[in-house]
Amino acid sequence: MLVSYQWLKKYIDIDDLTAEEVAEKLTRSGVEVDLVHSMNKGVKNIVVGKVLECEKHPEADKLNLCQVDIGEDESVQIVCGAANVAKDQHVVVAKVGARLPGGMKIKRAKLRGQTSEGMICSLQELGYEGKLVSKEYTEGIFPFPTEMTPGEDAMEALNLGDQVLELDLTPNRADCLSMIGTAYEVGAILGRDVKLPETTMERGQENASDYVSVKVDANEDNPYYGAIMIKDVTIAPSPLWLQTTLMAAGVRPINNVVDITNYVLLEYGQPLHAFDYDRFGSEEVLVRRAKDGEKITTLDDVERTLTADYLVITNGKEPVALAGVMGGANSEVQSDTKNILLEAAYFKGTTIRKASRELGLRSDASARFEKGVDPSRVRAAGERAAKMIAEIAGGTVLSGIVEFNELDVTPKEVTITLGKINGVLGTSIDTDTVKEILSKLQFTFELEGEMFRIFVPTRRQDIQIEADIVEEVARLYGYDNIPTTLPNTATTPGGLTEVQAKKRKARRFLEHAGVNEAVSYSLTTGEKESHFHEDADSLSRVKVALPMSEERSTLRTTLLPHLLDALSHNKNRSNLNVSLYEIGSVFHTEEETITKQPMETAMLSGAFMGLCYEHSWQGEKKAVDFFVVKGIVEGLLKELKMEGDVQFVQSEPKGFHPGRAAKLLVNGKEMGVLGQIHPSVAKEWSLPETYVFELNFHALVEGKGKEIRYSPIPRYPAMDRDIALVLDETVKASEVEKVIVEFGGDLLKNVALFDLYQGEHLEAGKKSLAFSLRYQDPEKTLTEEEVTKVHESVLAGLEERLGATLRS
Repeated sequence: MLVSYQWLKKYIDIDDLTAEEVAEKLTRSGVEVDLVHSMNKGVKNIVVGKVLECEKHPEADKLNLCQVDIGEDESVQIVCGAANVAKDQHVVVAKVGARLPGGMKIKRAKLRGQTSEGMICSLQELGYEGKLVSKEYTEGIFPFPTEMTPGEDAMEALNLGDQVLELDLTPNRADCLSMIGTAYEVGAILGRDVKLPETTMERGQENASDYVSVKVDANEDNPYYGAIMIKDVTIAPSPLWLQTTLMAAGVRPINNVVDITNYVLLEYGQPLHAFDYDRFGSEEVLVRRAKDGEKITTLDDVERTLTADYLVITNGKEPVALAGVMGGANSEVQSDTKNILLEAAYFKGTTIRKASRELGLRSDASARFEKGVDPSRVRAAGERAAKMIAEIAGGTVLSGIVEFNELDVTPKEVTITLGKINGVLGTSIDTDTVKEILSKLQFTFELEGEMFRIFVPTRRQDIQIEADIVEEVARLYGYDNIPTTLPNTATTPGGLTEVQAKKRKARRFLEHAGVNEAVSYSLTTGEKESHFHEDADSLSRVKVALPMSEERSTLRTTLLPHLLDALSHNKNRSNLNVSLYEIGSVFHTEEETITKQPMETAMLSGAFMGLCYEHSWQGEKKAVDFFVVKGIVEGLLKELKMEGDVQFVQSEPKGFHPGRAAKLLVNGKEMGVLGQIHPSVAKEWSLPETYVFELNFHALVEGKGKEIRYSPIPRYPAMDRDIALVLDETVKASEVEKVIVEFGGDLLKNVALFDLYQGEHLEAGKKSLAFSLRYQDPEKTLTEEEVTKVHESVLAGLEERLGATLRS
């Protein structure tokens, strides 16, 4: 809901408060104001001008030379390219030195040899959105609809000094979907009265009942229908104040009659509809449920097929409006309309919601009926609109309102005790304070001891039970005034579960490693997942019974396709160095027809492309490769303190590059996979060389973590030995490391591979691996003989087990 500050001031005295202060008070009382934005988007020094002369530019067919009176001693010449500029128009002129939105400054200029001293402006150039500008002026300049005084400030006339409060309303606060409702809320906060619009008017001698009758067959859906007759109107553009007021509220002006119904909609929160009486087709208004297959062409010129669930306004024969949603094209107000049948009705919200949702037709009217309008203001809103039409469009309002009325306007009664209010809020509010709050809300009440019997006005249909009254007292008392107290029940200290703690550790580690978190849908397609599954038709996939689209038809069994989607999205926007991870659930089932919940498993996946490191000053670049990803996974396992035998075993899982992928084994149990995705798979996503990993996070967190043990810093020095071994190229470095550790005994503290060599000076089928070994005894200084003895045992074990020899 957009609330104009200047418009709000018509209903409540807030001259002593700025728009920002009103917004702050509303937000603190529970009606959140998202932002306050100014209608003036940097515009300065614009005035009213009168076009004295308008001739074609001698050097350009699409330009005009205009002599414009801007209230100064002499007129100025302005070159204007608008097709609709004409002599005797009153227009908006940005003088030399003026500012327009975006910081644009108007300067004296020469256009095709002619001097231009200023600019004749359109509304869009002054900051109004194109969708809010009247269709007549969506192209070209904006001429004022009435005579103005040349030289006067155009800011005020165009309402550019206004500020707009954007309310973010919860569904229960339908009362604030109107200016009067918002005024009541501000009045309750400030303790001030609300001034309601005047609805009394002079009426014609003729009776409305002589022209129209009202019959309602669906009285549960439509307990009130009022028809007002207005004769001899003149359809024309609305006055400027009405147009700018509607534009500030986010509504495009159409014509004076339609604009008035929209104005009253925003003012009262009550939807209205104006029919062209002469096009209506009869003197009878019949409200009924539609017939199955019945058709209506609505105001948006779309033919719609109806069902018996929808409520329609008919002329006794055919539908002329879809009740509470949109009028029909066959009876809309047009430029030659003379007589108006004005509808003010109350429709059941659930009926309107069903029609609006199923037809995909949502309007300001349907939104208000769905949430609930004030039944006590329906008739008053109709009279207010009729009065304005008579004043602005020059019509005559006929005597009486033709009504069907079974509407219950009895205030709802809620009882509550003072003790209940204080007990829920944890306060010690006294009776007088509660009475004052209820009076500010304009809730009438009776007090019997400590029992309040409250009669809630119909405009507040959200107030139903005791808890609603407690909330109202809390809001107006002030949330900041409610004391902070601890619960008086036995409590247990909070904390993270083990799974939550490990998720947090994993996230922190990966983000510190420069990997960003991604969040994706749990729904995908079998086609995408088939790139990573051996059996594309496996029954482990869970299909959605009623998918919203083919792209979201199955529950995912892997996170990888979603991460590849994210990489592709970034690549298409020239973000080429991207590293992402996601922790999320995957789903499997063994049933062809799902009769029970699928198995849900938490997975941790990552995807990398481009550079993992770049130092522009030193010119260093490091592209992501298998070992970068392997290092991240190893670091993650260390962070999670995984205990046991961790192995990376070369494998060729589906969707991965052969020779550049491995399975992760922990204590012999498969925990995941990592490597480069296959070039053909990367091509499906239009990706460059890409590396991924996917780990069974559920299994990882279930595993027992290593206990942290501390040992003193060694007092005695270590001795390092390097060995270069010649082995068969099929022997893995991990196998060599295991043998070294086995034969190194307690003195061997660290083993590190630092070189791999294949090529010249080595036999075919052989390779050289170089390791650095560190020996140390925490109790004494090792002698050369002791280290040599252990070292020779290591070499002997390598030769015996793996056929390794020292490289000469």
